Amino acid sequence: MKVGVLLALGCLAVAVPAAGWAETLVAARVIKARAILTAEDLKLVPEDIPGGVSDPGAIIGREIRVAVYAGQPIRPEDVAPPTVIERNQRVTVAYRKGGLSILAEGRALGRGGIGDTIRVMNSGSKMTVDATIGDDGVAYVHSE
Repeated sequence: MKVGVLLALGCLAVAVPAAGWAETLVAARVIKARAILTAEDLKLVPEDIPGGVSDPGAIIGREIRVAVYAGQPIRPEDVAPPTVIERNQRVTVAYRKGGLSILAEGRALGRGGIGDTIRVMNSGSKMTVDATIGDDGVAYVHSE
């Protein structure tokens, strides 16, 4: 008799969620790739979905990299800083080392946001280099 009561209480304890139950952000509607996330795009669900984001402030204003369907959790790898340079866009390419500063015109071979590294082709020499996108939209060539 005592064993039956203990088992029933054990099942009851499993059914009650733990204090501090986590919430996860999911898409409130279909969000197309390359869209900038707004609060209206997101909703919190009372579930702890592994790999999901729970802080809206961490992703609002960022760009979604892939299409996300309604109810699908938003993961950190699904978002990135907003794109400031598009593929094939003309960009200023800068190389700085010590007192030397060289500026040239180039063409972006990829797209990216501030802090991203993209391939850029120098318009004059046709040479391709890796460059990091600065806050000012300039592509800064990596110096070795």
